[in-house]
Amino acid sequence: MKTAMSLLLAAVCAAPAMAQTKSFRCNNDLVNLGDAKSSVQLKCGQPVLRDAFCKPGDARPMPRAGSGTKVVINNACETVDEWTYNPGYGQFMTTLRFESGRLVAITYGDRVN
Repeated sequence: MKTAMSLLLAAVCAAPAMAQTKSFRCNNDLVNLGDAKSSVQLKCGQPVLRDAFCKPGDARPMPRAGSGTKVVINNACETVDEWTYNPGYGQFMTTLRFESGRLVAITYGDRVN
């Protein structure tokens, strides 16, 4: 049993983990999940890279008048923004993801050389 636990612990430690967190320090302030884009920009300034893409919305069935059949409308699109910050030498490139204007994910990338 002790050997199995040791192997499990070694496997977990060796597996690559997605570096994600709930807050990010920029300048002398913190941004947190749930913060608005405007608040993040005031605290952190301009990112080194901005990206935006369309995330497909959920299909919504709509009843068709008089026929009893349903028409599925799936043209909804939510804009997702990703801002990447370079916090400086020795730190990790940091990508902030916004959905509906709110910060939903903070992901660390490669170390800045």
